[in-house]
Amino acid sequence: MMSAVLATSFAADLDAALNENQAAEFLGVSVRTLQAWRVRGGGPRYVKIGRSVRYQRRELVSFQQTHTVSSTTEADARGAAS
Repeated sequence: MMSAVLATSFAADLDAALNENQAAEFLGVSVRTLQAWRVRGGGPRYVKIGRSVRYQRRELVSFQQTHTVSSTTEADARGAAS
């Protein structure tokens, strides 16, 4: 079992590799949404090693920052541009 100190340092580690369940929870989306983004593009960057898919926490944070808007008008304008 992981100690509380190790768990806390893992949670703060921007290079930590999260599996798709952890990444989906972090972003507040379903695993199916992450899978769809991997097929179509437009989602966070990920690492693929063999059959394993991992998301670095820093990529998830960057993805969130890129998709942060301050109004629905801004969100609509971004949507129209893509």
